[in-house]
Amino acid sequence: MSNLIRSNSFFDDFLTKDLFEFNRPKFNRSELTLPSVNVKELDNGFEIHVAAPGFKKEDLKINLERNVLTISSETKTENQEKDEKGAFTRREFNYSSFSRAFTLPEDAEPEKIEATYEDGILKITIPKKEVMMQNVKTIEVK
Repeated sequence: MSNLIRSNSFFDDFLTKDLFEFNRPKFNRSELTLPSVNVKELDNGFEIHVAAPGFKKEDLKINLERNVLTISSETKTENQEKDEKGAFTRREFNYSSFSRAFTLPEDAEPEKIEATYEDGILKITIPKKEVMMQNVKTIEVK
């Protein structure tokens, strides 16, 4: 009976623990996921807000190619600890990147796109083309 209880508690323990925690180092969750993005349509354009805390604005890249807006970042860091003789006691490399792509709508004005980065939020403003009513003409039905 005690073996049965022991094995049940082993399985209970096994099922309630996060399988990815066994013998793996802890990672910053933001390095493993894409940043959250909000897209908002306004009367005069669109706004894209990307939650990218901890980045420098120099790390963020925005490209427009064939009507596809791509937001990306790539960072590399190296942490090292040395003993008093200068030999490495621990050396860690960290690499994180993300890329998000958005197809612009037909009424977007790609030449006037602007971007700002403040308080961990990348804000991209995409104006809409002005629609002009030219030579409105009424057609008579016969």
